[in-house]
Amino acid sequence: MALLFNEGRPVVRLRAFRAIDDPKTCERFIEGHAHVLTAIGVKKVTSSKNDWMYNPASFVLIVESLDGEKVYGGVRIHAAGGSEPLPIEQATGAMDARIYDLVYDYALHGTGEGCGLWNSREIAGYGIGSIFLTRAGAAISTQIGIKSLFALCAPYTVKLAESVGYRIDTSVGNNGTFYYPKLDLLATVMIMRNLDTLTEADQENRAAIFSLRNNSNIVRIETLRNKEIEIHYQIDIPHLDRWDLDEVIKNLQHTSADLKVDHRNLNIL
Repeated sequence: MALLFNEGRPVVRLRAFRAIDDPKTCERFIEGHAHVLTAIGVKKVTSSKNDWMYNPASFVLIVESLDGEKVYGGVRIHAAGGSEPLPIEQATGAMDARIYDLVYDYALHGTGEGCGLWNSREIAGYGIGSIFLTRAGAAISTQIGIKSLFALCAPYTVKLAESVGYRIDTSVGNNGTFYYPKLDLLATVMIMRNLDTLTEADQENRAAIFSLRNNSNIVRIETLRNKEIEIHYQIDIPHLDRWDLDEVIKNLQHTSADLKVDHRNLNIL
C-alpha cells in the first residue's frame, strides 16, 4: 500500500510489539533501517546479525501503513538482562569498559535502551524519525516495567532527547561521547532517569507522553513545524502476561568477560 493521505495529511499506524512475537515485521524493520543507514554511508550494518529479533527482552515500535504491508520507520526498546547485552554496551564496551558497570547499576532496578531509530524518505519531515517515536518509546517503557532508559544519540538528536527527559552521562567515554559508528561520527551517551514521572522532560513532551500512557490506542493529528500527520496509535504491547522483568533482571551479566561483545551490531538513536 502506498502512503495514504487524508485531507493532505499522511496516515500511518504506530504499533508496539515484542520482537519475538512478530518476526515478519522485525524483518521489515531491519530492511528499512539498513536502507537508511546505507544511504548515509554506514555500510557495516549489512553484516549485523540482528540478534535482537530473537531477544525476549526486545520490544519494537513500528510505523507502517494501515494494512501493515509498508514500513516507514521505527525504534526499539531493549530491556537489560535479555539474551544479549544492551546495544550501547556492544557499541562502546571495547572503548570504555565502565559502560558495563554503569548499565548494571541501573539494570538492578530495571533499565533499557532506546535504539535503532529511523524513518524512510517518504515520511521525512513529519517527526516520525524524531519526536513521535521517541515519545512513544518513553510511553511504552512503563508497560515493560523499566525505571530508566539509555540512548546513544547522534549530535543532531541530543537536544531533542533532552527535551523528552534524557540527560548526558559524562562518566564514560570522553565526557559522555564516543566516535561511533565510524571515526567521523560522534555519539553521546544519555540516560532518562525518571521514566515514571518524567520530571526532566519539558512540559509539552511530558504532557504528550502521559497522554499516550493514559490512552494508548488512539488516532491523533500530530503537528511538527506546521506539518500535520495522522497517527493511529496502537501501543498496548500484546502478550505482556508472558513477560516478567524480575526474571529478566536475574539474568544480568555485568563484566566485560561475561558479555559477548559483537561490534557488527549498529544501534544509535
